[in-house]
Amino acid sequence: PWQGPWPSGPGSEVYDADLLAAGDRRNVVDRYRYWSVEAIVADLDSRRHDFHVAIENWRHDFNIGTIVRSANAFLAAEVHIVGNRRWNRRGAMVTDRYQHVRHHETAADLATHLRGAGVRLLGIDNLPGSAHLETMRVPRRVCFLFGQEGPGLSAGAREACDGTFSIAQFGSTRSINASAAAAIAMHAWVRTHADLSGDTAWRG
Repeated sequence: PWQGPWPSGPGSEVYDADLLAAGDRRNVVDRYRYWSVEAIVADLDSRRHDFHVAIENWRHDFNIGTIVRSANAFLAAEVHIVGNRRWNRRGAMVTDRYQHVRHHETAADLATHLRGAGVRLLGIDNLPGSAHLETMRVPRRVCFLFGQEGPGLSAGAREACDGTFSIAQFGSTRSINASAAAAIAMHAWVRTHADLSGDTAWRG
C-alpha cells in the first residue's frame, strides 16, 4: 500500500485508488507504479514508435504472447493478430493491456489497413531474394509480420508483404525461434530510429 498521504492536486488523476490502498504488484516500471491502466496507456500513446508488429495466428502459438511482450518493451505503435481472433496470451505477461491490439481475418486485410496509413509490410522468412536485416535500411513506418513457429509465413502472407527479410545465422539450425526473431527485428528498428539520447530507455 501507498505510504503516507495519498497523491492530490494536479497530476494525481493518474493514480488508481484501489492500487494505492492495496499495493501495486504489477510488472511495470517505477514511473507507472500505482497508475491506472488507462493513464499508463495514455502516456505510452504520447510517445509510441512508428513500427507495428503482426503475427499470424493459426495454431495458437505460445510465441504470440512473447512477441506482444517484446512489442510493449520496444513501444510498438500497434500489434496485429492475423487469423484466429483468440490467441495465447500467457507469454504476454499482461502487457497486452497496455498495447493496442487489432485483429485481421487475413494478411491481405492487414496489408490494406497498413497501406492506407502509409506503413510498409515486411515479413520475416528465409526466402530467396529476402533482404538481409543486418545490411538493409529498416523503414521508419513499417510493420514486421511473423509466421507461426515451424511453417513460417503462410503463402497468403508472403503475397501480401511488400518484401521479406532474413536474419543472419551461423550455426546448424535452419531457423531461430519466432519470438527471438521478432525481438531482433524490433531492436533493429530501435537502433535505427529511436531516440536514445535520454536516460529513460536505460533501466539497468
